Amino acid sequence: MNEILTKRVLATGVKEFVVASPVIARKALAGQFIVLRIDEYGERIPLTIAETDPGKGTVTIIFLEVGKTTKQLGALKVGDKLMDFIGPLGKPTHIENYGTVVAIGGGVGIPAVLPIARALKANGNRVIGITGARRKDLLILEDEMRGACHELLVTTDDGSYGMKGVVTDALKKLIADGTKIDLVVAVGPAIMMKFVALTTKPHHLKTLVSLNSVMVDGTGMCGACRVTVGSKTRFVCVDGPDFDGHEVNFDELMVRQKMYLSQEKESLARYEEKCEACRREEAMTHA
Repeated sequence: MNEILTKRVLATGVKEFVVASPVIARKALAGQFIVLRIDEYGERIPLTIAETDPGKGTVTIIFLEVGKTTKQLGALKVGDKLMDFIGPLGKPTHIENYGTVVAIGGGVGIPAVLPIARALKANGNRVIGITGARRKDLLILEDEMRGACHELLVTTDDGSYGMKGVVTDALKKLIADGTKIDLVVAVGPAIMMKFVALTTKPHHLKTLVSLNSVMVDGTGMCGACRVTVGSKTRFVCVDGPDFDGHEVNFDELMVRQKMYLSQEKESLARYEEKCEACRREEAMTHA
């Protein structure tokens, strides 16, 4: 259980693990997440489930090495086991036949929107995908998204691949071209989701956003994932992670995401210093 069966590098700093977890593989639905802990001293981190294979009993997770825990996670090898791998958590994305759905993924939000796009397509929707990255070498899961969508639009900030611009540029073009859109689903950085919602609101297009990146505990106990939706306080891990994008206070959310930035940088610096000390000691041992 919880053994890392395969490991793959998708882009710079972006890793994919396939983990043995039969129970979660059988029960997980699109939009749900897991919480893992590497060892008894590790913090709990939530990661969206990118894919499951109930027959093989496996769960696929994809993450960006950005802080101490994700760097430590990325250093694990095939055959290593995670101490905790809990799920499925959160409410699954509501899937029905809406009509035409635009599924938008930015950066490491693409693995989260992928299973949603697949489920929407399986339920008879026409799915138009939009994915974006800063440049071509950071773009992930293009083939998988093409298979999950009837049409895929790719954007890069620098124009190195696909349409030059950001995901909202592609969305604006669809709207300007008169494409009938019944639902927009967006997953990615908070600033991206904010501007997707600002783009769709004047056109009264229903928009769902997934706020999975702000969670910590995953059970509603720590309160770190508080978010204002409309006039009410919600907890992403138990009330979401999907919310009406037009009701989310993104400015408040982005302030909350920066609250522990200095502590996160300090923790990463200590971890990297420890790793460097271990490398020096190992080099001396083999000298």
